[in-house]
Amino acid sequence: MSSLRPDRRRTRPAYPVLLLVAALLGGCGTDRPVAPPVWDDPTATASGGSTVPATPTGSPSATPAPTGSPSSATPAPAALRRVFPVRAGNVSYHPTHSGYPGTDIFADCGEPVVAVTDGTILEVSRVDRFDRKGPLGPYNGGLSVSLLGDDGVRYYGSHLSVVSAGIDAGVRVSAGRQLGEVGRTGNANNVCHLHFGLSPKCTGHDDWWIRRGVVWPAKYLDSWRGKGNRSPVAAVTAWEREHGCPRAPGRGSNAG
Repeated sequence: MSSLRPDRRRTRPAYPVLLLVAALLGGCGTDRPVAPPVWDDPTATASGGSTVPATPTGSPSATPAPTGSPSSATPAPAALRRVFPVRAGNVSYHPTHSGYPGTDIFADCGEPVVAVTDGTILEVSRVDRFDRKGPLGPYNGGLSVSLLGDDGVRYYGSHLSVVSAGIDAGVRVSAGRQLGEVGRTGNANNVCHLHFGLSPKCTGHDDWWIRRGVVWPAKYLDSWRGKGNRSPVAAVTAWEREHGCPRAPGRGSNAG
């Protein structure tokens, strides 16, 4: 990817086809099982700066009240509004992804990343700890945010260039609120895009291999982009019912 010229914020198109090929060949799906990640203490990094991270604990930053699964969430999921996670005109994505269910949404660096629906911020990472020498897996997303929607689904976005001020674990947000900006941190291979994943919230242990995505998002993205409101609740609930909350990435699945 070193031959690619760096993107300039909002000055060039996303070049969807070339960027998609680049990301699928060497991007989000090249991880392997390692120790769990260390998420930033939101109270230490609320300004969005490069504050020295808190002492490693092996678990995400504080996750207050929300612990419900899609099957027990209130209010009724059908009543919730959902929006496309990137607010930009020049956007593209592919229905498949390398290694595990997820979607890479290609847009210019700096474009706004927004909350898909009403909910509570679960986890925030404001420091890019990814190193190609390892460990691979938990740090692949670079700067990232996950949101537990009021529908019980966890919505995850990574490779951000910045996390917005005031976006911390426990903060309530509404659909469309800006969470950060499209970037190329982590293992984005110098390609501006948002990695987007849908999953249940698994309580009691770190679960980066679940957080990054367990059901294919493309059909929901298609709906939201067209101002529809298709819900991923049934698919996420079914996955959780079948798999539970596995404490390690699956073996032999090329999922990392």
